[in-house]
Amino acid sequence: MSSAAPVEDETTRTRRLPGAAVAAAAVFVVVVGVVGWRLAEGGTVLHLLGGYVLRGAFGVVVTPQTVLPVLVGVAGVLWGPGFAARLRWGVLLLGSTAAAALWTVTLALSSGWHRLPEPLAVRYEYPFDVPRVGSIPQFLSTFTDFVPADSADPWTTHVAGHPPGALLSFVLLDRLGLSGLGWDAALCIVGGVLAVPAVLVTVRAVTDEARARVVAPFLVLAPLALWVATSADALFAGVSAWGVAGLATAAVSTGWRRDVRALLGGLLLGAALFLSFGLTALGLVALVVVLVHRRALGWGGVVRVLGVGAVGVLLVVGAYALGGYWWLDGFHAAGDRVRSGPSYANRPLGFFVFSNLAAGLLAVGPAAVAGLASLRRHRLALLALAALVGILASDATGLVRGETERIWLPFYVWVLTATAFLPPRQRRLWLAAGVVLAIAIEVTVRTEW
Repeated sequence: MSSAAPVEDETTRTRRLPGAAVAAAAVFVVVVGVVGWRLAEGGTVLHLLGGYVLRGAFGVVVTPQTVLPVLVGVAGVLWGPGFAARLRWGVLLLGSTAAAALWTVTLALSSGWHRLPEPLAVRYEYPFDVPRVGSIPQFLSTFTDFVPADSADPWTTHVAGHPPGALLSFVLLDRLGLSGLGWDAALCIVGGVLAVPAVLVTVRAVTDEARARVVAPFLVLAPLALWVATSADALFAGVSAWGVAGLATAAVSTGWRRDVRALLGGLLLGAALFLSFGLTALGLVALVVVLVHRRALGWGGVVRVLGVGAVGVLLVVGAYALGGYWWLDGFHAAGDRVRSGPSYANRPLGFFVFSNLAAGLLAVGPAAVAGLASLRRHRLALLALAALVGILASDATGLVRGETERIWLPFYVWVLTATAFLPPRQRRLWLAAGVVLAIAIEVTVRTEW
């Protein structure tokens, strides 16, 4: 009798911790929202367009199309976990990608077809500057000259705050003959949903296929889909996720396959560095997926995988340098541009340090929070924790003030791996809670993305 009591107590705590964590997270978001409301009422310009955590205005919009995400969400909750458990691995990867695209697009369409390309139509976004780019070498060599706000013809806000690879992605799409905001939106959405199979492949390489199958429905139906359609950060998430997946699969491969996968992973991670400066904080995730295999690989194998990956990164850095763009110069110029802007000066750091995290809690959803509260001492737990460290590091810089629901998309997909630790009997409940939250935000908040 006495020996059984501690086990029962531990089981009870395990069941209760996820709910307590989600309740605490909900209280935190509400408190941050109230503080934001009080600041706005007092005249502080938060640049959240009427919202106090997310960037967007409050306004309930229910259309006949709203039934689409409801149907997709219900189907995903009822049958998603079962399909994830039974489908062949290759079919699961393809099916998860298609399901993520369906969930993402139907959420956006609940407000009308215009919502897919509309977020990219404003003058602050990348497509606005696409017509300015002529010769690619000249574009790269002079890019930093037009980052300062007081330059002769400054880049628009998002272009100036990122390396040239972000704008270059839309320029190349245009030069392939795929012109227009519709194709631009498709690039972002496809990039975002492709992060799903990349994370699943990584989880399988880090631990096992069974845990990857548990994570799949949560990745597909996460509230972060609201900002996949449509923001360029979704594209950044897909590219960086496959870079991490390349290193993860290299660590469990042998011979020439190990080197090829490590090189491809490095090339993609190098490309990611030229999409967003903030993705440097994702480096810990890339290290973790290799270091967890140090016993099997030996330190020689770890060095080989990371070394070949580093060669891939350096090849990308070298290619941009040959074109005339040096990453460090761009980083400093972008930082100066951000700090000189009125939206930076008017946004109180003391508030945004917390509101950034509150927006992140809404984006990852209750399942991720419950999963984090359920973490156990396991190599897979390091993946979610490494992503959290990256988020906190980004938050601590003070350069990110708002809009983290989209900015941190490349990190959120890794935080969601914590759902692998959810108590089995609670998984469907937390999956449903995330669906309800996503639809509630879509219906009640007029987000920009």
